[in-house]
Amino acid sequence: MQESFDELIDSYLQNQVGISPFFLDKTLAAGLLAHANHLHQSNTMFLAGIGNKKIKDAAQSMRSDKIHWLDKSSENEFEQAFLLQVDQFIERLNETCYAGINASEFHYAVYEKGTYYKRHKDQFQDNFDRKFSLITYLNTDWKDEDGGQLQTYQDEIPQKIQPHAQTAVLFKSNETEHEVTLANRTRMSITGWLKRI
Repeated sequence: MQESFDELIDSYLQNQVGISPFFLDKTLAAGLLAHANHLHQSNTMFLAGIGNKKIKDAAQSMRSDKIHWLDKSSENEFEQAFLLQVDQFIERLNETCYAGINASEFHYAVYEKGTYYKRHKDQFQDNFDRKFSLITYLNTDWKDEDGGQLQTYQDEIPQKIQPHAQTAVLFKSNETEHEVTLANRTRMSITGWLKRI
């Protein structure tokens, strides 16, 4: 596990966007995918918003995905395993980069066919707690024509990342602009933020 942690951190330090293709093991990724599918099919997800309680995108024009927040009190074993792994990753990130991360929050994100998230940064305009964005993907057999890629921008140079199962992506929440391109099939991930509060 530490090898995948270091791969994510080292690639972030080198490229400002860290990628680890095997951050999640197969069993954990499959369990999280099954739970995300259950939440989606049971209509317990809701349309994601933009901004926080003080600043909202009333027109909801930036994004069209659905989300469900992870909860440390959840009885789902895969959620608990994921959140434990995140805590272990934070410990490693703090050890190696003196990041000072002391909190996190995560949600499932489901992009149905025809949905997207336009180019943006993850940090709120009036709250600077979010330091790093961490995205993990749950999709099997993903092809380029399926769309739904994460596209990051550095100096206006785009980098396209396929949302393959087990892959994790790390970047600074206040620096890296990114978008989710139009999805042509249902796409699932867990998206969250490593925070200093």
